Amino acid sequence: MTMISKRTQFAGLVAWLVITFLAAGIGSLATMQAETFYTRLVLPSWAPPSAVFGPVWTVLYALMGIAAWLVWREGGFGAARTALTLFLLQLAVNALWSWLFFGWHLGALSFAFILLLWALIAATLVTFLRIRPLAGILLVPYLLWVSFASVLNYTIWQLNPRLLG
Repeated sequence: MTMISKRTQFAGLVAWLVITFLAAGIGSLATMQAETFYTRLVLPSWAPPSAVFGPVWTVLYALMGIAAWLVWREGGFGAARTALTLFLLQLAVNALWSWLFFGWHLGALSFAFILLLWALIAATLVTFLRIRPLAGILLVPYLLWVSFASVLNYTIWQLNPRLLG
């Protein structure tokens, strides 16, 4: 690890958390009316209540920001360009997915994008593991949640062809 002052490390942590939660905020704008939309959907019996999503995503975004910071600490953006670019790309796809599903009600496209998101998370996780193993491990809950969300997305899309056509 390159020697970085504590002040710079703290600023980096704040910056990665801000970037991560900014993406969360952009995605959450699409979910402002999500509870109303979610209650209109036919859901599988195993679907979690809408109140579960906010707390789960908050924890996941915090873990993601910390993971990116840990990788960044290993030599900055230049030393981890591929890993951090993948991280930023998956953040963008994550935010866009919320718009596709909740904002624009596009079932097929949201399913395609959640599969893309899954692949980007997996690639990010692997690159993070190579640079800083703990950073990769911090992304495991995110990958698991998006795996579950992918199955849920597909199932809801299939159960609601008129609402998610």
